[in-house]
Amino acid sequence: MTSPKPQTARPQYADRVFRSPMGVLGGVLLLGLGGWMAGNAVLQGTGRAPWLALAAAIALAPLVIAFTLRPVVYASDARMLVRNPFRTITIPWAHITELRSGYSNEVLTDGAKYQLWSIPVSLRARKKATHRTSRQLQGYHRASTDQYMEELRQLAERNAVNGGAKDEIAIRWAYEIIAPAAAGMIIFAVLLAKA
Repeated sequence: MTSPKPQTARPQYADRVFRSPMGVLGGVLLLGLGGWMAGNAVLQGTGRAPWLALAAAIALAPLVIAFTLRPVVYASDARMLVRNPFRTITIPWAHITELRSGYSNEVLTDGAKYQLWSIPVSLRARKKATHRTSRQLQGYHRASTDQYMEELRQLAERNAVNGGAKDEIAIRWAYEIIAPAAAGMIIFAVLLAKA
């Protein structure tokens, strides 16, 4: 009796995740502060103050989440998924023509440019790394966001030739953020107009 030949499959790796830890921390702190303030206004406020506080919390919480907790870049062997505040863009590596850093980090495709909100550019960190490099000739230092962009460039070069990476670019709007924020703003405006 013969045993079946073991198949050699390419190892599967989890997506690489690129996000700003300070952005996440800032978002958590802002949500905590906003929740404390809204809760205090609801429990101890009089008149319309509790309702205005609730409407403001409904309007602002999704926006804080959108700009601090939501932005992330996932990089797999087949594609890059860019989750920005109000939309998610899935870009196969074969469609990426350039990843560049200037005053913001961007990914360029054949006809479009997308910002990478989760990898903020720190000109101060870049200047500090350049200064450190000039002082220590034996070592080479880079700002962490520049290291992230270099890693994404290497992934793009290595995975652009994958056959499965030739899918189309997909863009999805984040209605789960837009709808509650818009509803909260409308409620807040109506309550303010009645005052």
